[in-house]
Amino acid sequence: MKYSIITVNYNNREGLRRTIKSVIGQTFPDREFIVIDGGSTDGSADVLREYDKDISYWVSEPDGGIYQGMNKGIARATGDYLNFMNSGDCFYDANVLQHVFDHHSDADIITGRDYHYSEEKQLGHASVQPPRVTMMHFFVSTLDHQSSFIRRELFHGSPYREDYRLVSDWIFFTEKIVAEGKRVQFIPVIVCRREEGGISEQQQERNRKEIDLWLHQFLPTGVYEDYATLAKLDKTSLYRLFDICEDPGKRKYLTLFFKIVHKLLPKKRY
Repeated sequence: MKYSIITVNYNNREGLRRTIKSVIGQTFPDREFIVIDGGSTDGSADVLREYDKDISYWVSEPDGGIYQGMNKGIARATGDYLNFMNSGDCFYDANVLQHVFDHHSDADIITGRDYHYSEEKQLGHASVQPPRVTMMHFFVSTLDHQSSFIRRELFHGSPYREDYRLVSDWIFFTEKIVAEGKRVQFIPVIVCRREEGGISEQQQERNRKEIDLWLHQFLPTGVYEDYATLAKLDKTSLYRLFDICEDPGKRKYLTLFFKIVHKLLPKKRY
């Protein structure tokens, strides 16, 4: 099994250095490391030259943004599975790739967990994995691409869309898993230590606008409205609701609870 680790960078020299160190420090030997720099002007190319012998392929040249950079990395990759550990993000520890390999998964997409850490609060938490991956999951969330390993063949004829700035990885996962039925396996491995303040977090409003634009093309209006209603629950409550609904015993009590609440709540006047 060979893993291709692809890193995209633009003007994040110190973040790039941290990422490089975490990749080349992996104990698992069968891997390649590809870095695509978008023509940075902050000295990132000097960092790449410093670690030249540890990087399988790198280039520093202007490009059309994150997803074009990721597609350039995909075109160079030769591994069985691809992981996108972008500049500033790091593997959780030196044995992550070995732990992933030890699960011997042949799923189309293998997904571990992210670890989110706040330097300011000195606190961290691992991401929550859903009970299953359906359209409802993607309506409110996505898979963590830093902690996912994607079979390289899934990109044949299906590169990341470059007409979206922020959500093309979300679109890719949704199309492959929901529309094409590709198999996902969650593994109990913390893969990535996340750097706070990623581009999607900084631009949440635009992120949601891009998602809604694509969803209105992908889903019929009535279906979209049903998902929008369910999405008003927070993500954790939604996952718990899924678990309850799939258990006949728990579902019976949940139905009874809703009936009682409905009787107690004020009725709408039409």
